[in-house]
Amino acid sequence: MDDVVRLLEETGVPFAYDHFAEGESPDPPFICYLLPQSDNFSADGKVYLKVSSVNIELYTDSKELDVEQKLEAVLDTHGIFYDKTEVWIESEKLYEVLYSFEMEV
Repeated sequence: MDDVVRLLEETGVPFAYDHFAEGESPDPPFICYLLPQSDNFSADGKVYLKVSSVNIELYTDSKELDVEQKLEAVLDTHGIFYDKTEVWIESEKLYEVLYSFEMEV
């Protein structure tokens, strides 16, 4: 998880694991990240390589391509292959751009 934190620090965007405490959420843009599951590689009946799924959720109140490009540049610089999806969250009046990838932990 330290590697993910270091990546996110490079973006300059405020971030928290899973969520910000109620009332402490910064104004958008901000990031929440999760490591929702593992996809470990086994050999000889043991975990040989620990791999974690990583979700980086970028929240903005308007489409902010410059922030997305900054985050993508950090991921690209570190050679991270990611998938990207986007959704408008009506109840929050925020866009969520989700970056999903796997990382060795």
